[in-house]
Formats: sequence, C-alpha cells, structure tokens
Amino acid sequence: MPTEAELAILQILWSRGPSTVREVHTALRSRRTGYTTALKQMQVMTDKGLLQRNERYRSHVYEARIEREQTQKLLTRSLLEQAFEGSAMHLVLGALSLQPISQSELAEIREMLDRFEKEKA
Repeated sequence: MPTEAELAILQILWSRGPSTVREVHTALRSRRTGYTTALKQMQVMTDKGLLQRNERYRSHVYEARIEREQTQKLLTRSLLEQAFEGSAMHLVLGALSLQPISQSELAEIREMLDRFEKEKA
C-alpha cells in the first residue's frame, strides 16, 4: 500500500508519464521535498515494486508499475474496511458529503448505479 508521499510521486508519474527524478522533484516543489529525499523515495518505491527504473539513459527514467485505477481500488478497499466497517453506502455518503458535486457528476453516478444494478440482476 503506497504511503501519502509515495502517492504524491505516483500522481505525478501517472499524469506526466515516465520522468526523471529531477522532473518529479520539480513537480513536488509545492511539498518542499528536497532532491535527495525525492531520489531516495523513488529508489525505495522501486524496491517495493511501485516504480520501475529505465537505466538506458544518462538520467534514470522512472515510471509507475501499478495503474492509477488499481491503486485507487486498493486504497478504497482498505478505507472501506478500516473506516466504514465494510459499508459501501456509508463510504459513498461520506464522499458525497465532503464537497459539492456537479450535476454532471451526479448524473454519471446515477448511470453507474443503474449499470451496477443491471449487472447484479
């Protein structure tokens, strides 16, 4: 399970694609992370299997080994079990109550619920 710092790096790599440590460090500047900290974190993530490193170039290029959707499902499952006692309804209600939701997002959620209901039937 990725840590909060690892998720920040993964978000950058999912958005940018394969990147050098310098590029990731630049993107992390708002978090005030030092270059050597970013380098060490990415090395640890490589050891954990979260990233892969391409050493063909002068600067090593890193990319995510796990997909965003796979990670989101893993984190959601953990949150569902740990914080919501397995209740998907409470998880969804908690998420919807955090911030305003647009009409288009609400329509998408309704469509997804309709699809889930049809698949279960």
